[in-house]
Amino acid sequence: MPSADVETPEAHAADGTAKLVRMANQIATFFASQPGTAQAAEVAGHLKAFWEPRMLRAIQAHLDAGGEGLSPLARAALERLRA
Repeated sequence: MPSADVETPEAHAADGTAKLVRMANQIATFFASQPGTAQAAEVAGHLKAFWEPRMLRAIQAHLDAGGEGLSPLARAALERLRA
């Protein structure tokens, strides 16, 4: 039986996903405060420019699994990256 302070791979992955969701939402919050109507495009551009491919794959997989916790703007940005 694993010790209570040993993190399982599943728990580690869930924590990593939670961090990505938090980061994506923070970026979306920033761009939501900017003038204009291109906020989703701006968030998508930021993610594409500054996130590693594995981070993008992980957040896209999270979106595919329902995207729990993602703000509407973060969701819209991630959908734009699929196109």
